[in-house]
Amino acid sequence: MNKSISRPTSSTSVLELTKISIVVSLYVVVTAWLAVFSFGMIQLRLSEMFNYLALYHKRYVIAVTLGVIFANLMSPTGLLDVPIGGVSTFLVLVLCRYITRNIKHHGTKLAVTAMIFALSMFTVAGQLTIMLDLPFFYTWLSVGAGELLSMAIGGIFIYFLSKKIDFTR
Repeated sequence: MNKSISRPTSSTSVLELTKISIVVSLYVVVTAWLAVFSFGMIQLRLSEMFNYLALYHKRYVIAVTLGVIFANLMSPTGLLDVPIGGVSTFLVLVLCRYITRNIKHHGTKLAVTAMIFALSMFTVAGQLTIMLDLPFFYTWLSVGAGELLSMAIGGIFIYFLSKKIDFTR
């Protein structure tokens, strides 16, 4: 038997699942705790700070996507918000990892990610337009501005937290 082949141990798998579960839980709890600001035409979803974790390790793409799916079960537009929010989050996280992969400056990487997420809020605006008959462009502007503010606040928090915690491991 070839001993040089490295297989993940069950403790590695448990550790990975634990890290994913913690982020999923944190995303849902922060969204629920601030639910009054998390849904609707003007959104300030501070749990969006966890989007940055996907830049550190690909496991967090799954964690944040699952967090969005579970949190969106509380949404007044849950019928659309769960599948569209989940798919949109997954795709934007993968896009952010791809676009920022060669950016060396940490602050620039966070700023680019925040801008991409703010622009991606057309999906939320589209849902709100369909479900609540809100005007698309004004809604996109307001939701995008809320996303940018959430990401800016969260980016500062994650930036300083990343100095103490190695999210890449």
